[in-house]
Amino acid sequence: MDAVQVYPATLVLIALNVIASVVAFNNPEFFDRYSFWIKPIRQGEEWHRFVTSAFLHVNGLHLFINMYVLYMFGQILEAYVGSGGFLILYAASLLGGNVWEYADKRNQPGYRSVGASGATSGVITGFCLFYPFATLYLFFAIPIWAIVFGAGFIIVSFVLSQRDQTMVAHGAHLGGALTGLVIAMLLRPEAWRQMIDQVASRIG
Repeated sequence: MDAVQVYPATLVLIALNVIASVVAFNNPEFFDRYSFWIKPIRQGEEWHRFVTSAFLHVNGLHLFINMYVLYMFGQILEAYVGSGGFLILYAASLLGGNVWEYADKRNQPGYRSVGASGATSGVITGFCLFYPFATLYLFFAIPIWAIVFGAGFIIVSFVLSQRDQTMVAHGAHLGGALTGLVIAMLLRPEAWRQMIDQVASRIG
């Protein structure tokens, strides 16, 4: 009950992702109708796919990874900026990721993707801005500062997004991460200065 009161938006988003994905696992027509697919977006102006695709996942592992990230970072971020602010950041990152991917892949009519990765990428970079020296564990084993992780995530996403053929929507990761960072700074304008001050104090 306490969790529902403290970070309700995070839990509702997880529930929506799980429900929509489980339905799609068992209904290929539902999956095709709501996935991010360039051809029907361009030819049929099916703009709803920019949003609906972010609640679908390819399989259980894909769903678990995104929901684990959302739960771990979302609850902290929601407690910090409030449920309304968190929903704004999540929604903006979701759209930012898919808009970036659309701009990058618009000439590939067969291109498809699904997943909450764009949105969760924004959640991660927002967390990294607010808690730059929190310890994260790369590959669940290597301790790393959040600010280093966030910068590395953006750089790697950009590099990988330049590949023509990839099974992962790195462009959505990049667009979501950058959007989340911008929205986080708008929600807490003092956060950028605080991060710089923390970096300066660490450097000495």
